[in-house]
Amino acid sequence: MLRLKEKYTKEVIGEMKKKFGLKSTMAVPRIKKVVVNTGFGKLITGKGADEQKKIFDEIIQGLSLICGQRASLTIAKKSIAGFKLRQGTPLGARVTLRGRRMEDFLDRLIHVVLPRSRDFRGLSSSSFDNQGNFTIGIEEHVFFPEILPEKVKTNFGLEITIATTAKNKERGSALLQLLGFPIK
Repeated sequence: MLRLKEKYTKEVIGEMKKKFGLKSTMAVPRIKKVVVNTGFGKLITGKGADEQKKIFDEIIQGLSLICGQRASLTIAKKSIAGFKLRQGTPLGARVTLRGRRMEDFLDRLIHVVLPRSRDFRGLSSSSFDNQGNFTIGIEEHVFFPEILPEKVKTNFGLEITIATTAKNKERGSALLQLLGFPIK
């Protein structure tokens, strides 16, 4: 099994140049970054400040274990009365991965996490935006091998956004399929 970076340099660049008629290697799309985030939402509604703090800590610790990098809190920028939201309230956590950590995370995602998830039949091709970025939703974080299911108190879902340098949906889809993503 080739690692992600080796596969990109040995196979994907040549295939993409051939498929889209690109002359330069630098014109071939690549993955810029991966953003992993989660929201607290329903997990903290109706809970006291101490309980909320415990949930924040557990989610940040879980996300940090999964990504291999410390997660940061996302905070509300302004108050919105309709959502019962106050400025400065923690809303979720996120991690931005680049370089080696990003490659390791994507390797684990493709080869371990997605096959372990229940009723997995491939990723939907409708999850691409017009700039060639891809977003995956994972319902439970316990599919990651770093998480011990028996020690988990609160289950939370993740949203994984893979940002590419592709100019459109077609090139972004081709890049990720050549890298081994199971896209329908």
